[in-house]
Amino acid sequence: MAEKRIYVDYNATTPLKEGVKAAMIGALDIFGNASSLHGSGRLARARIEEARAAVGLLLGSPAKTIVFSSGGSESNNALFAAMRSLASGPGGPRKEGRREFVTTSIEHPCVLNSAGYAEKLGFDVRIIPVDEYGKVKMDALKAALSEKTLFVSVMMANNEIGTIQDIKEIARLAKEAGAFTHTDAVQAVGKIPVNAVDLGVDYLTVSAHKMYGPKGVGALYIKEGAPFSPFIHGGHQENGLRAGTYNNTGILGLGEAAALAARDLCEYQQKTSALKKRLKDGLSASIPSIKINGHPVDTLPNTLNVSFPGAEGEAILIHMDMAGIEASTGSACASGSLEPSHVLLATGVGPEVAHGSIRFSLGWETGEEDVEYILKTLPPIIEKLRAMSTIEQPKLS
Repeated sequence: MAEKRIYVDYNATTPLKEGVKAAMIGALDIFGNASSLHGSGRLARARIEEARAAVGLLLGSPAKTIVFSSGGSESNNALFAAMRSLASGPGGPRKEGRREFVTTSIEHPCVLNSAGYAEKLGFDVRIIPVDEYGKVKMDALKAALSEKTLFVSVMMANNEIGTIQDIKEIARLAKEAGAFTHTDAVQAVGKIPVNAVDLGVDYLTVSAHKMYGPKGVGALYIKEGAPFSPFIHGGHQENGLRAGTYNNTGILGLGEAAALAARDLCEYQQKTSALKKRLKDGLSASIPSIKINGHPVDTLPNTLNVSFPGAEGEAILIHMDMAGIEASTGSACASGSLEPSHVLLATGVGPEVAHGSIRFSLGWETGEEDVEYILKTLPPIIEKLRAMSTIEQPKLS
């Protein structure tokens, strides 16, 4: 095992920022049940509402539109469940016959699997294709929208290739069709400006551990007046939408992470985009026949997905890990699958090339010396693996 460890897998999860860690340690003494009326309960509730306001400020939305959850997957699943409930209710949400869900081919598994479950229950699901850069094909989206469409869910920034969608235009088109709009903004919030009100969406998902907060806590933005049914039935917490005793420590950690993300956003973008450019240019110059995946402009500042034809992704990861470099082949939630990335396949990358793809996602702790170490270490690894491979190296167009 290498002594030097370079972590470039920040899209999978981030460490706690020191300010967040300090806030959470302080929150351990705020033990009161935020639903209690005594002093300890009121203190806990006040701090939770401060955290709610901080998340709202980051999203450019009123605090009352923020509902806390255990994270992105719970929020997305609960939202799909709410939409199914609306469609099944008397008369539907706006008029009868709206039982159609629309999403894309490159969504996170928690969205695609929720859509798949809805389909098993008898709902119609339309999967919109993307172009070679991972951008939603807007003509296909327009063609899919109709008086039957209930709900449109499109990820704001892709977790694997970093491509950013035009959510504002997608929300406008959905609204014209009379449908509700959701964006999974888990990978976008804290990395690029995100204003839920300006985007025009009805729902937006956030996760703390993607922006230097704790795991197991997140939030769902619900536009004022947008319909919703409870995540969890029980008590009155979150205006009756999610019952259960408040996770004081986690929520306060999320609130601090949101405040720091809002404060440091410009610096984060400048730092990571410069490092990403150096990494991209260096790999392109030192390793022949590679493919950069994702949109060349509309992309997250910290995310670089590279295909190395003739080398297998997991073998690359193992060799990099032995050299002290920690990256991934794609989504952490799909890492147990032997199938090539569904995101890359959707962009037209062939299975063999997709299998040889690595995602580098940079963060606050990434330094210039880390990028230089990767550029020094990775080329001989790829050369070695390509020499060992029995598969003919695919030609890139």
